[in-house]
Amino acid sequence: MPVITFRTPGGDEEHIDAPAGISVMKAAVAHGVPGIVAECGGQAMCATCHVYVQDEPELPEVSEEEDEMLDCTIAPRTDQSRLSCQLEVTPELDGVVVEVPGGGA
Repeated sequence: MPVITFRTPGGDEEHIDAPAGISVMKAAVAHGVPGIVAECGGQAMCATCHVYVQDEPELPEVSEEEDEMLDCTIAPRTDQSRLSCQLEVTPELDGVVVEVPGGGA
């Protein structure tokens, strides 16, 4: 099972065994990761699951909808910004670190 590390704004890390096939957001919500609100339930409509993906693993391209929502995040958008609801857990994500932005994102 892939392990995803969530790093909070305070520097705490939580290592989560995430089953392949679910979204990174669902894994975070299931384990109560602070800062991943997921108000829309994973529909790429709220940007409250915004994260910064570290080490740039091979990820699917940002869709048009995700791109638009990333422009609406509370925390600054960077080249590492993604909506965690749009990232499916795959074996290739094993060991990835995602940073939860500060500022209530």
